[in-house]
Amino acid sequence: MSIRRLVAEALAEDLGERGDITSELLIPAGRRATARVVSRADGVLAGRAAGEEVLRQTGVGGDWRAEDGDRLSPGTVVAEIEGPARAVLTAERTLLNLLCHLSGIASLTAEYVAVCGDVQVLDTRKTTPGLRDLEKAAVKAGGGVNHRMGLHDRVLVKDNHLALAGAGLIDAVARARREMPDVLVEVEADDLPGVQLGLDAGADWILLDNMSPDEMREAVALAGGRALLEASGGMTLEGARAAAATGVDAVSVGALTHSAPALDLGLDIDV
Repeated sequence: MSIRRLVAEALAEDLGERGDITSELLIPAGRRATARVVSRADGVLAGRAAGEEVLRQTGVGGDWRAEDGDRLSPGTVVAEIEGPARAVLTAERTLLNLLCHLSGIASLTAEYVAVCGDVQVLDTRKTTPGLRDLEKAAVKAGGGVNHRMGLHDRVLVKDNHLALAGAGLIDAVARARREMPDVLVEVEADDLPGVQLGLDAGADWILLDNMSPDEMREAVALAGGRALLEASGGMTLEGARAAAATGVDAVSVGALTHSAPALDLGLDIDV
């Protein structure tokens, strides 16, 4: 979904058929207002493009003081806005909903990046339907790396695929190499024999599913650089720190997009 369409639908959802009846009841039609989007907590900004589109569609001007990826602290002014008072109030909730949600993702990603050092922090497909592009952009703003954008851009062979296809892993990887030679091939392994099988099959990546740190270390030694290794499975901050220390190439974290708390941002009206 394009940002323009997403914002249009979000505003329509908020306004309904009658519009902002409170503002129309109380605010004179000619009144203008200025306001500031202000951070109330430490974090990382994301979602500026969506925020700009909210202001554009509501006819409110914006002077942005921060970029995606910028560190925020309590009191940081993200943007100064100005326009018809009714329009400012119309924009407020959709603007903050998007900025708070996406900045929360960027902020949580930055926490994982800090504990993982040089090991890549990857996102997953556990995103909010319709918001994937924005949420994955927020992961990048926090210093993370996008994994698959969808089912279309990487072969990732899991147990369910093999069971339903009635195929073996080596045959599955061989078919991918033959029919899609330019596409990365990743396979899932939940134990060391599975890692060896993935190496024998010639996979580019091997996903280490819910392995212990000791098993991950053994997998790193077994692979010897022949494939990139991704640690995955319920990664808390401490779990990601421990996984990164084993020598894997990446840690994937579904929580970045499905469980990130919103960053506290507010709109302060100048009166």
